[in-house]
Amino acid sequence: MANLANLVFALLAYLIGSISFAVVVSKTMGLPDPHSYGSGNPGATNVLRTGNKKAALLTLLGDGLKGWLAVWLAQRFGPDYGVDQTGIALVAVAVFLGHLFPVFHRFAGGKGVATAAGILFAIHPWLGLGTLATWLIIAFFFRYSSLAALVSAIFAPFFYVLMFGIDVMAAAIVAISALLILRHRQNIAKLLSGQESRIGEKKKPQQ
Repeated sequence: MANLANLVFALLAYLIGSISFAVVVSKTMGLPDPHSYGSGNPGATNVLRTGNKKAALLTLLGDGLKGWLAVWLAQRFGPDYGVDQTGIALVAVAVFLGHLFPVFHRFAGGKGVATAAGILFAIHPWLGLGTLATWLIIAFFFRYSSLAALVSAIFAPFFYVLMFGIDVMAAAIVAISALLILRHRQNIAKLLSGQESRIGEKKKPQQ
C-alpha cells in the first residue's frame, strides 16, 4: 500500500506542477502567451519582458507556491496513507517534472527556478533560505540571473547533506538540480560566449 500511496501522491504532485502560472497569469491579465515572445520560456523572467511587474511577481509566487504545496501536502497528509520518505522525495521530483513538462500545456514548461525554491523551502525553511541567499549573493555581484540559478542548484544538495546527511531526499535534490542545470544549457552557452543578458538589461540580440 505504501508504494501505491507514494505513486498517487507523486501523480498529484505532477499535476500540481503542470499548472503554468506564467500562462494562467498572462491569460488572466490579458497578456500574450509567454511561449510566443522573448525566450519562449513560461517563467517570471520572460513574463517580466512584457513590462508588467505585477504579472511577473504573481508568476514567481505561483510557481514557487506550487512546489512548496505539493511537498507540504505529502509531508502533512501522506503519512496517514502510508507515504514514506521515499514517497516525499518522489513528490519533490514529480512536481518539478510537472513544471518542466506540464501535461496541461503540451509539455512546454519553464526552467524551474521558482518551483525548485518552493520545494526546498518545504523540505526545510533553512535549506530554502540558504539556497535563496546563494542566489541573491551571486545575482548581486555578477548580475546574471541564470548564473545565480546555476550556482544555487550546485550548492543546494551540499546544503542538504550538511544539514541532514545523505538519504533519499538528498538524491531527489541532486536530480532536481541536475534537471535545472540541463534546462539552463542555452544560458550556459550564452554565459560562456558573453551573450547572456545581465539583470536589468534588455535581452541581447542573437549573433
